[in-house]
Amino acid sequence: MRRLAKLFSLLAIAFLFGAAWLVWQKDLPLPDGRPAAPTATTAPAATARPGFGIESAAPELPDAGEGYAPARGAPTAALPALVSPVERILIEKGARRMTVYQKEGPAMTYRIALGRTPEGTKTRQGDGRTPEGVFKVDRLNDKSRFHLSLGLDYPQMKHREAARKAGVDPGGDIMIHGQPNEIAQGFRVKGDWTEGCIAIDDHEIEDIFAMTRIGTEVEIRP
Repeated sequence: MRRLAKLFSLLAIAFLFGAAWLVWQKDLPLPDGRPAAPTATTAPAATARPGFGIESAAPELPDAGEGYAPARGAPTAALPALVSPVERILIEKGARRMTVYQKEGPAMTYRIALGRTPEGTKTRQGDGRTPEGVFKVDRLNDKSRFHLSLGLDYPQMKHREAARKAGVDPGGDIMIHGQPNEIAQGFRVKGDWTEGCIAIDDHEIEDIFAMTRIGTEVEIRP
């Protein structure tokens, strides 16, 4: 009996030493100085993508899981890439369609989102409308809060004059852009959600951004 009790005592001591060694080993740094990898198996949440463009405040976005949908597809699965410089862009608000005409190759069409109040043309700051008329691309922003953006020359002189007579601010910062940097890659905001801009999927704006130059004509129809 004494031998059996001594054996159990030795096993208990060995178990305690083993447990202490495992706890100590878990906190040791790896050979290259990095801490040991965490053992949790839960996937991390998507992190925001950086954006440093000086643009108007981002619109209020819907709660996660409610107002988002997968983008139309991966760049290779959605539309073929533009093969030559963009010569003209036509936006048809009622059809939620943007057609991009390139110097060589077929015209490309894209599904778009508009301002949160899509009917009618923009007349003042904060009305949520997308302006109508013929504009020019006057700036390219590769540090946009909406992935990438093409800025339009709104307001023009006629818009400023109309706003002056009405005693209002005509607004500005109208762009063709991608999705907000706050949402995960591969998703888009559902419906019409911008403050008056034209939004497309991120992989689409990447393609158009690369082929568009300052001065390109953009026509926006009702």
